[in-house]
Amino acid sequence: MKKVIFTENAPKAIGPYSQAIEINGQLFISGQVPINPQTSKIVEGGIKEQTIQVMNNIEAILLAAGYSFSDVVKSTCLLSDMKNFAEMNQVYGSYYVENPPARAAFAVRDLPLGALIEIETVAVK
Repeated sequence: MKKVIFTENAPKAIGPYSQAIEINGQLFISGQVPINPQTSKIVEGGIKEQTIQVMNNIEAILLAAGYSFSDVVKSTCLLSDMKNFAEMNQVYGSYYVENPPARAAFAVRDLPLGALIEIETVAVK
């Protein structure tokens, strides 16, 4: 049965979608942009600060659903500019020290609210 996951520790959805959906031991986390859930604004700074916020948002949703980064099997990283890849990759890698998930990274034309990065995540128990 499909279960909607919501936590106040991650940004509220800014459209007709859920933070995450869990079904059959799989967790599908919607693309997270670097919104600070306390201020509902994009964090200040560059790609490093924005990637940290995105990963913190993902972690909050994982924890709310009873998962952790070790359960993540796939990530898709959307970047506003591939010039930011190396710095994003350094921050991202610090969250997956062992057995990192499969991943794709793409440059896209625009991201919501002018964000530099968005990451969607799939975890499995």
